[in-house]
Amino acid sequence: MPTDYHAEHVGSLLRPPWLLAARDAHEQGTLSTQELREAEDRAILELIDLQERAGLHVFTDGEARRESWRAGLLESLDGVVPASRTMRWYRDGRELGPEETLTDGVAVTAKVSRKQDLTGVEARFMAAHAPGAFKITMISASMGGMVWDPRLSAQAYPTLPDLVEDLAGLQIEEIGQLIDQGVRWIQLDSLSYNQVIDPAASGSARAGADPRTVLDMAIAVDSRIVRAVKSMNPDVTVGMHICRGNYRSSWISQGSYEPVAERLFSEVPVDRFLLEYDTQRAGGFEPLRFVPRGEAAPTVVLGLVTTKVPQLEDQDELRRRVEEAARYVPLENLAISPQCGFASGSLGNLITVDDERRKLDLVASTARQVWG
Repeated sequence: MPTDYHAEHVGSLLRPPWLLAARDAHEQGTLSTQELREAEDRAILELIDLQERAGLHVFTDGEARRESWRAGLLESLDGVVPASRTMRWYRDGRELGPEETLTDGVAVTAKVSRKQDLTGVEARFMAAHAPGAFKITMISASMGGMVWDPRLSAQAYPTLPDLVEDLAGLQIEEIGQLIDQGVRWIQLDSLSYNQVIDPAASGSARAGADPRTVLDMAIAVDSRIVRAVKSMNPDVTVGMHICRGNYRSSWISQGSYEPVAERLFSEVPVDRFLLEYDTQRAGGFEPLRFVPRGEAAPTVVLGLVTTKVPQLEDQDELRRRVEEAARYVPLENLAISPQCGFASGSLGNLITVDDERRKLDLVASTARQVWG
């Protein structure tokens, strides 16, 4: 497990406009699948170069082959049908209308299976082209509530835990195939904890659930996946990312990690927790007191740099915040990153590529100043 990666980014990067145009052309039938794949390859090479120039040492493909970070549930599953979903998103102190937010989704109507090996394609390309360590990001099976509908799904899966059980099995199988391909770094994006952090938020499930029940299920599923990965290969680094929503520079929930911290940090045995900390919506660092210490202690990656607005953070303030977090977690077990991706959906946040580049440069240079 790497302990010296003190600069990281969450995964997605802004897609070049010409890649978005290529995807539109493919959907309209005027660009072949092979031509789209070549456009994706070209874009990923540019995104790798962007990361390398910033001084990062662990790479992603920017999720450039995906429509969104939710691809593992929305793009890769069979046994689903289109189903709209309503969630409350906020930006600049106001609730956004449906025309500005995500309403697309799917609902499970039959036993689930994988219809495409999206992460396998990503891994093969990164193994051939990444100039250093690379990670594969994926939505955790614990977020199965995103695709379970009590009306549409009940015949195949009478309860949400029934579905999540199958999704976890599929995910463990998928990760096993990635490990066989040589992947040594997996990141789970697990936002189910938001329903506990902020019970007033619309959450990821269509049917409301008691926060304690949600926490029990999320902890059980994420722990199962991580332990399965470690049993297959203990040298695989497993990270977990938690944020409070990120689409077109908007957010969906708020609140401190306090309601989930003790169980999350002690029961889910990941190597790295990537935690949103760019605004007061995430609360203070006090919940980090529950992070285990010792030889096997996880790294806490502080998401101090925002991807939502172009304004660049003050580096001295970032260093001060790292020092503040070090009151709860030893400095050597801390790292720094943006709070989330730059393009959780293919349209990306409301910033420019130059803004993105400056943010990544800042993450890497701050890490050099703090940790050497």
